[in-house]
Amino acid sequence: MDVVDRATRSRMMSGIRGKDTKPELAVRSFLHRAGLRFRLHARLPGKPDLVLPRYRTAVFVHGCFWHRHEGCRYATTPASNVEFWQEKFAANVQRDARAKQQLEEAGWRVETVWACQLGEAELSRLADRIRNNAPGERD
Repeated sequence: MDVVDRATRSRMMSGIRGKDTKPELAVRSFLHRAGLRFRLHARLPGKPDLVLPRYRTAVFVHGCFWHRHEGCRYATTPASNVEFWQEKFAANVQRDARAKQQLEEAGWRVETVWACQLGEAELSRLADRIRNNAPGERD
């Protein structure tokens, strides 16, 4: 049973944004400070959150709940309407895998950043991975 009425839940869910989320803004800010330049929401398979054309890298910033971060405490399943949620989550995961495969087949490297892992150390490792696999340097 939900703790709020149907109309309130609907309003709450409609407020969840698909672009310019706090985790995405944090990643963008860090990478920009690190000297990496990017484009936003490019028209590539899966619509990556950030695209770094110079490094031929696409970055997805995933929320743990919606994209099912394995082993994460935030990747819970609601207790009501379980079948609906399981189907929705499975479709999200399949869509993510399909987009990653399409990008890789097109010659892009794909990085996924999880909302629960937005610490300075993880973002530094992301910036290093992007730089270290620059075209012409090494694959």
